[in-house]
Amino acid sequence: MLHMSSGSSHTVPAPVLRAMFAARKSVFVDLLKWKVPVIAGRYEIDQFDDEHAVYLVITTRDGDHLGSARLLPTVRPHILGGLYPFLCEGGVPTGRTTVEITRFCLDRSLRAAERRTVRNTLIRALVDHALAHGVDHYTAIAEMAWFQQILAFGWVCRPLGLPQYVDGTLLAALSIAIDRETPQLLEAAGIRSDRALGPVDELAAA
Repeated sequence: MLHMSSGSSHTVPAPVLRAMFAARKSVFVDLLKWKVPVIAGRYEIDQFDDEHAVYLVITTRDGDHLGSARLLPTVRPHILGGLYPFLCEGGVPTGRTTVEITRFCLDRSLRAAERRTVRNTLIRALVDHALAHGVDHYTAIAEMAWFQQILAFGWVCRPLGLPQYVDGTLLAALSIAIDRETPQLLEAAGIRSDRALGPVDELAAA
């Protein structure tokens, strides 16, 4: 199932969000060794996980986490603007129709074919969300291997500056343009969602 959470609802889907934060800890802390906060030894939650964050979460019918992403408004404090502005040669893009993608997380339990299916479904969900909510640009920060994959997804994507080493990791900032043509561009590049995962549920942020 594909869930969308935002601060606009008063119902908190605790099991879905707990599974997402636990998966983030497994991927970003245990596997990638990021130095980020961990709550209760189980959940990766930082200062940007507040009422303004929006989450797209893909789960099984039983609520097990498969993949997720966090969206941050760029008119408020966000990662690129607050922590990595030097990655943008022409300044950090901001505005009410520009949103930052962060914490793109695929569950470590997935096999290779499943990872691709969940990844593609999550990408399509990001585009559907943007079109439904008036978002015309996404920004993001990516390590080079992931950055090269993002460029190959077929959408209109451009780097915001030259890649730079940060704590030994080569990072790049990027901007993705979203419009009515984007779903067709993704389709042509083979990025298709798995409709069997079900419709979007409107859920609330923690």
